Amino acid sequence: MDDSQIIELYFSRDEAAIRETNVKYGKLCLHIARNILDNPEDAEECVQDTFLAVWNAIPPAHPDNFSAFVCKIARNLSLKKLEYQSAAKRNADICISLTELESILPAPNMETGDLSRLISAFLKTEKESARKIFLRRYWFFDSVSEIARQCACSESKVKSILFRTRNRLRVYLKKEGIEL
Repeated sequence: MDDSQIIELYFSRDEAAIRETNVKYGKLCLHIARNILDNPEDAEECVQDTFLAVWNAIPPAHPDNFSAFVCKIARNLSLKKLEYQSAAKRNADICISLTELESILPAPNMETGDLSRLISAFLKTEKESARKIFLRRYWFFDSVSEIARQCACSESKVKSILFRTRNRLRVYLKKEGIEL
C-alpha cells in the first residue's frame, strides 16, 4: 500500500491505517528508537506511541512525505523518553553524537524550523555519500562502526567524512548569517 492510500485511511478514521503504517514503517521506527534508547521495551513503547501520535495528527495534518513525518514523530518521542531517563541510563552514542554537533549549532533561541530548513538546504548541496553518513549519524543516531559497516568503509573514513561535513555546515550556516 502506498503512502497516499495510508493517509486516506487516516482521514477516513480507519484503524487499518495504523496496521499499514506498522507494516511499512514499523521496523524503521523501531530502528530509530533502539538507536536512541538502550532498552528494547522502551523502544517498542515509543513505536506504539508513534502510531498513536500519527493517528492523532492526521487529520488535520496531511504530510507530503509520510515516511519522514512518521520517523520524525518516532525520533522526537524517543528523544523525549531519553531526556526523561536518568543520565546513568543514557545511550553514550546519542550523547556523543549530539556533542559533535554542539559546536556548529546556533544558540537555542533560534527557531528550530529555520535551522531545519538551512540544514536541509545544506545537505542537498552535499555528495550523496556524505549526506547519507551525516543523516545516519545525526538523524538515526547510528554508531560510527554501524555506519562503516553499512557503507563498507573504515571507521576512520566515516569519522573524517563527518568531520569535514560538520565543518562545511559551520561555514554554510555562517554564510547564511547564523551566529554560532
